[in-house]
Amino acid sequence: MAKRKRLTAPDPERLAVPQERHAMPISDIPTGIIPTPRRAPIADVAGQASAVAALEKVAAEMQAARSEGRMAIKIALEDIAGNYLSRDRVALDEAEMEVLTASLRSRGQQTPIEVVEIEGGKYGLISGFRRVQALRAMADTGEGPNHALAFVRHPEDASDAYTAMVEENEIRVGLTFFERAHIVRKSVAAGVFSSEGEALKELFASASRAKRSKIKSFMPVVDQLGSVLVYPNAVTERLGLALAARLGTEEGFGSRLRDRLRKAVPKTAEDETELLTKALQGKQPKAPAAKQSQKAAVGSEIGAGKSVEVSFKPGELRLSGPGVTPALAAQIRALLETSEGA
Repeated sequence: MAKRKRLTAPDPERLAVPQERHAMPISDIPTGIIPTPRRAPIADVAGQASAVAALEKVAAEMQAARSEGRMAIKIALEDIAGNYLSRDRVALDEAEMEVLTASLRSRGQQTPIEVVEIEGGKYGLISGFRRVQALRAMADTGEGPNHALAFVRHPEDASDAYTAMVEENEIRVGLTFFERAHIVRKSVAAGVFSSEGEALKELFASASRAKRSKIKSFMPVVDQLGSVLVYPNAVTERLGLALAARLGTEEGFGSRLRDRLRKAVPKTAEDETELLTKALQGKQPKAPAAKQSQKAAVGSEIGAGKSVEVSFKPGELRLSGPGVTPALAAQIRALLETSEGA
């Protein structure tokens, strides 16, 4: 007969209510025990596509800014061709260059130059000639970087490049009348413009007709004295117009004046100006007689078979027709200025 197992009463401690225990913080659970939630694959693809699109947009904007000349880039000074255009600046003022160099030394280049891409990985200088000269001088002495900040322009033709150069210099430091006439003559000689009239109209589009007329009157000074003047920018408007009048009407005056300038070799701008002034006064009698001779010269010009039409209204006397030549305009202007000074 099988033995029966005796049942024993349960242990009271084991039947007691279990004590409350705190759950383990999620941060303490070892990695891998609880799987981390993941986004759906389509969300990852969408996020990457958005980031790529944003980068492409930024890159496209930077490329557009560069191609449109709105973003300045660094260009090595040795890659900048300063002789790409015939410069309108015929001389650099030492005092102004010292001020510019001091500014570049203390504050760096604040205003970019303007260039155009040319062959051989080089850049032709449009505007900023003085800045480039100052930067090169500083680089040679180790005082500055060997590069310049520049806007890359894309002029449609050479006339646009010349116009940009003239406009930039007119805004920054006004050109002298000699420099204005000089660049007109150079641009026509280079074939950029077909005539002086076209060059004047394009290069100095914002100038008044009277100002363009004065620039044209300076042409004889550039043509006959440009090669011998040491300080051409010191020739004032009044002095230049008086010289133009004599050069256009008095035979041999230009050659005599060139000889005097070559022999004298003026050391300063004041010396050269004094020489030019004395040359003008040399064959001019006193003011009344000068007025008479000028009137005669004007009369002979008008009476040389060229018609001149005269119109008048209060405050304005206008001459027109084929008889109104640059020489005649210069004579009349000199006559009026002499009358004002009498």
